[in-house]
Amino acid sequence: MTKYLISFPSGAMRFEPEELPSVAEDAHRVLRDAKAAGVWVFGGGIDEDVPPVTVAADGTVRDGTYPQTANIEGGYAVLELPTRESAIEWAAKFAAACRCDQELRAFQFDPES
Repeated sequence: MTKYLISFPSGAMRFEPEELPSVAEDAHRVLRDAKAAGVWVFGGGIDEDVPPVTVAADGTVRDGTYPQTANIEGGYAVLELPTRESAIEWAAKFAAACRCDQELRAFQFDPES
């Protein structure tokens, strides 16, 4: 089975502020469905109020990130699924719940994970 990352940037979500409770409930319903189906690995939203840092091999910490990842934010779900087609089906469920398109990526196989 392959692990898939299903994600979206915060700015992609488009709905009226009063719709937030129903969007949250819809997203949590898909999450609960994924858990019930046994495909949920991990998920959550990036806390955009906590600034990112980069940590070197010697433990040195510096503010900021790699330039190409400076704008990582939004919501993420990792599911373990038998096929890309099933990953697309789950991404569509998250897209409907979150009111925005979802990006789908496959993790490379790692026998240690």
